[in-house]
Amino acid sequence: MNDEARDRFEIPKEMRTMAEASFEQARKTFEKFVEAAQAAAGSIEERGATVREGAKDVREKAVAYAEKNVQASLDHAQSLLKAKDLPEVMRLQSEYVQAQMRALAEQASEMSQIVSKAAMEAAKPKA
Repeated sequence: MNDEARDRFEIPKEMRTMAEASFEQARKTFEKFVEAAQAAAGSIEERGATVREGAKDVREKAVAYAEKNVQASLDHAQSLLKAKDLPEVMRLQSEYVQAQMRALAEQASEMSQIVSKAAMEAAKPKA
């Protein structure tokens, strides 16, 4: 093996497949989360001016989450490109998936609170 071949790091097909599957799982989870948030916002939005403000909060938060998650994905992809060996790729992938799952859980919790607050505001009797 010459020095050039030894110094060049290529991600094995199995590793790439595993990384793609993990990323795909995180992406699908987030897509379901955004769809649920949008559906909740849509149903709330139909109830009037008070509710429209809550729906606006839901939409704005969903967009902020999407931006944050896309940035995390891009940062992860960049870190993978700089990986020196397979153990580093494995470590980076594991850290990324764990961080994304934590972020998605936090985002789901926050979104639930926002939707609940909007629903309570909509249910208040008009004075």
